[in-house]
Amino acid sequence: MPHPSPLPSELPDYFAVAQARTLGVPAQRLGRRDLHAPYRGVRGRGSDTASGDLRDQCLRYAPRLRPWQFFSHETALSLYGAPTPDWPYRPALHVSAHRPAREPRIAGVVGHRLQLREPLTARDAAGLPIEHAVRAWRQCGTLWGRDDLIAAGEFLVSGPRPLATVEELRDEVQAMGDTTRGLLRRALAEMRVGARSPRETRLRLLLVRAGLPHPEINWNLHDPDGRFVAELDLAYPRYRVCPEYDGRVHAEDPAQFARDADRWDRIRAAGWEHVRILNHHLRGSGAAAVEKVARALRAQGWRPGRL
Repeated sequence: MPHPSPLPSELPDYFAVAQARTLGVPAQRLGRRDLHAPYRGVRGRGSDTASGDLRDQCLRYAPRLRPWQFFSHETALSLYGAPTPDWPYRPALHVSAHRPAREPRIAGVVGHRLQLREPLTARDAAGLPIEHAVRAWRQCGTLWGRDDLIAAGEFLVSGPRPLATVEELRDEVQAMGDTTRGLLRRALAEMRVGARSPRETRLRLLLVRAGLPHPEINWNLHDPDGRFVAELDLAYPRYRVCPEYDGRVHAEDPAQFARDADRWDRIRAAGWEHVRILNHHLRGSGAAAVEKVARALRAQGWRPGRL
C-alpha cells in the first residue's frame, strides 16, 4: 500500500475535517490509517493515544468548537490550574454557549446553554477559549462539594498573580444567584487568601471545624533578634505551634529533603513545636491530623474553648 500523501503544513495536530477539505485534502485521504477521529468531524495526526489529561481532551475537541462556544465549569478551572476534586473523581469536558446560541450535543461532552449574558472568555497559552475564572468557579457550585469549592476559590485569590479576588467571587454569586442551601456563600465564608495547596486548605478546615483555634496563614517567623527563620504555612503564634502538610511519600530529592529537615530544626530551635502532617493523617475523617495538632496545642497551654 502506498504511503499516504503529506497533509498541508497549515493543519495542526488536531483539525476539523472541513478545514482540511477547504485546503484541498481529498475525503479518502482523511480516512487513512495515519489519522484518527477523536470526535465526529475531527482528525488527529498519528495513532489514537487518548489520555485522561483534561487539557489533551480539550485540544482534541477544540476543532469542533463553534465561534460562540467555550470551555466552562470545571474544565475551565482545570485549564487555569485550579485544583479539582480528588481521585476517583474525574472532571468532565464542559462546553458552553450563551443563549440564544446552541451548546454542543455529542457523546463525551457536557453541553450547557447559559443565560443571555455578555461573554467574558479568555484564551490560554494554546489558544483555547475558556470561561472567565470567576464565572467558572460559580458554575462549579452545581458540581462540587463545599470543600472543593473552597480549595479552588483559594487558588484563584492567592499567589503572586491572583486570578480573582474574594470580592469578585462574592459579587458574581450576588449577581447570578447561589445554589441550593447557599453552598457558594458558605464556601466564601470559609475562604482565606494565601493558601498554597488544597491539602493545606483541607488541613486548616479540619482543625477549625474540630474546634481548634484559627491558624494564621503564611506566618513569618523571626528569632528574638529579629532574624528571619522561616515562613510557616499555618501557625499559632500565641502557642508557638506550626502544623505543616508534607505530601511526599519519600524523599525523592535528597538535597531538598535535607534543606527541609534543617528548616524544621531551625523552627524548633526558635522555641516552636513543628507538627508534620503526612497524607495518611488526612485520610478518612482526618482525625489523626486533628489529634496531632491538638496534642501539640495542649502541651503549649491551649485548652478547648480558647482562641
